[in-house]
Amino acid sequence: MTNVLIEDLKWRGLAYQLTDEDGMVDLLNNDSISLYCGVDPTADSMHIGHIVPLLTLRRFQLHGHQPILLIGGATGMIGDPSGRSEERQLQTTEQIDRNVRGLKVQMERIFDFSSKNGAVLVNNRDWIGSMNVIEFLRDYGKYIGVNYMLAKDTVASRLEGGISFTEFSYMLIQAIDYNHLYDSHNCRIQVGGSDQWGNITTGLEMIRKTHSEESKAFGMTIPLVTKADGTKFGKSASGAVWLDAQKTTPYEFYQFWMNAADADVIKYMKIFTFLTREEIEAFESTVVQEPHLRKAQKALAEEMTRMIHGQEALDNALRITQALFSGVLKGLSANEMKEVFKDVPSIEMAKEDKNIVDLLVEAGVSPSKRQAREDVTNGAISINGEKLTTVDHIVSEKDRLDNSFAIIRRGKKKYHMVKFV
Repeated sequence: MTNVLIEDLKWRGLAYQLTDEDGMVDLLNNDSISLYCGVDPTADSMHIGHIVPLLTLRRFQLHGHQPILLIGGATGMIGDPSGRSEERQLQTTEQIDRNVRGLKVQMERIFDFSSKNGAVLVNNRDWIGSMNVIEFLRDYGKYIGVNYMLAKDTVASRLEGGISFTEFSYMLIQAIDYNHLYDSHNCRIQVGGSDQWGNITTGLEMIRKTHSEESKAFGMTIPLVTKADGTKFGKSASGAVWLDAQKTTPYEFYQFWMNAADADVIKYMKIFTFLTREEIEAFESTVVQEPHLRKAQKALAEEMTRMIHGQEALDNALRITQALFSGVLKGLSANEMKEVFKDVPSIEMAKEDKNIVDLLVEAGVSPSKRQAREDVTNGAISINGEKLTTVDHIVSEKDRLDNSFAIIRRGKKKYHMVKFV
């Protein structure tokens, strides 16, 4: 027995561990179900590694099932020991609330909340927050043995270095979440990253222990996304790739996907986009036959930027990319210039009029005055996209963007930012 969705997930490399594949296939073939994935609000934004389970839930939604999106307002105050060698820094209630608001906005970009099987957003603080310690121990703690919990990898890996009771109890609280959603939303599947296997199976054990009838709940994990060379996925030269436009600009976000290696781009298309198998296989052919055109990277970057930031942000990212490729920067605003060139070599100089030759040497753009003159007369120097050809040019206020900086290009690709103070 097969299921179209499960087969598609396998093809995309998203189905890593399933607790009972035959049972899950039978369930999906005969009913529209609810399923959930949880995200703890440890920051006010997710990064691209966080969204793989969420995008998988979105695939279920497109096949008629209802996603439940759990934001861990309670579990976020405790800290998941999964994948960590030390205790998390506990956050305040105010921090958690701010983070929850940020995550809600990002989830609303990915999911449909208005259709018949519209996504449901829940916060586990609503049922965990009001529970007292006696209820926790009597109603749930007695069902899960300490030996059972010690055998889980997330706990076992921390025993030598030490783990607090707070983080030790995390899997029990997540198990309560699944049990609660099973009862209140008829939730039948939990989806999570591969590091959540222990937490997911504990939830299934809790459901089995607290229900007299034969429970039909399942778990599924998704493998950790890695690059072809085995290194960690999800970081650019400047750090994590965030969904928040203030942390990672739409242009930077677009460029991250554009820079995907040929060995990785099809894998990323399968995992992150909703392009069909036929479309992805067509792009796979272009990677082999005409890799220099980078058609797959461009399609991946456009799909992801449009999904997370919208069409207008994608249009701006494309405009900036074209301006940089052509070297014609006139169409970019001062803010866009500052955004794009924030990581290029920069130097601070006094806000005074200065001859271009002197400025090039003082800013380290050209190594000597002789070379600076040659660079200018040869047309190798431009300021803010305007090519200079005269060594008598005086760099003044008209050359300063926002009267505070200028972008100097030498040759085709060497950019410098001069900050005037």
